[in-house]
Amino acid sequence: MSETETPIVEMRNICKAFGAVRALHNVNFRLMPGEVLGLVGDNSAGKSTLMKILTGAYHRDSGDVLVSGAATQFRSPQDSRDSGIEMIYQDFALCGNMDVGQNIFLGRWPRRGLFVDKKRMYSDAEAVLKRLKVDVNSVRQRVESLSGGRQQSVAIARAISFEPQVVILDEPTANLSVMATNELLRTMQELKEHGVAQVIISHRLTDIFEVGDRVMVLKRGENVGDRYIDHTSEKEVLELIVEGTPETALTADQARAAA
Repeated sequence: MSETETPIVEMRNICKAFGAVRALHNVNFRLMPGEVLGLVGDNSAGKSTLMKILTGAYHRDSGDVLVSGAATQFRSPQDSRDSGIEMIYQDFALCGNMDVGQNIFLGRWPRRGLFVDKKRMYSDAEAVLKRLKVDVNSVRQRVESLSGGRQQSVAIARAISFEPQVVILDEPTANLSVMATNELLRTMQELKEHGVAQVIISHRLTDIFEVGDRVMVLKRGENVGDRYIDHTSEKEVLELIVEGTPETALTADQARAAA
C-alpha cells in the first residue's frame, strides 16, 4: 500500500452531538483502496454514528468527508450509494418470503417492457454469487430457508451488485455459527481480492485479525488508536479499547515506525 496513495474515504475532525450527548469529537478516519479496516470500541464508542455519517443516514455537525480526495456532502443514503458506498446492517434487511435473485435486485428488478425480466434477473444474480464464490442451491430458493451465513452472503451480494468501492459491515458475524462465520470470512476475502475496500464494525477481534489490514479504535467518540494488523496484537487492541486515551493515541504509521 503506497503511502502517497489517495484514501478512498477520508473523514477529518468529525463532530456529532445528539442534544447534550456528544457522540463524536474531532474523529479522523481514513480507508485506503482495497483495504479491510476493523472499526472497534465499546458500545458507546461512536462506531455506528461515524459510519451512519459516511452513509448519509446522519448529518455531521462539523468536519470534512472526502471520497477519492474530493470533498463531499451526503444529504441522504442515496448520495452515499451514488459515491460507491454500501452498508450491510446486522439484520441483513432481506425479505425472507422472496427468493435469492429477487432479494439481490430488490426494488430495481430488470424489466422487459412492463414486465420483470426474470431470466436476466436470475442470470445476473448467479453471476454476482459466482463472483463472490457463494454457493446456494438455487437463486430461486427462498431466503428464509437459508442459513444465517448464506443470508449474510446474499446481503453482501446485493451490495456488490451496485458495484461499490466501499462496503461497511455492521457486526457481520455476531449471530453466526463457527462454520457460517468461516464461510462469511471467505466471502470477505473474495471482496478484498476484487479490490473492494471494507469496514468491519465488530466486537470479535479474532475475525478482524483473520481478514483485516488495519484496526482503528474509538472510545467515547474519540480516536484512541490506529494499528496495522501485522504490527499489533489482540491484547494491545483490547488495552486500547479499555484504557486508551486521545492523548496516547498513535496512528498506524506512527505505531509501525515505533515498533
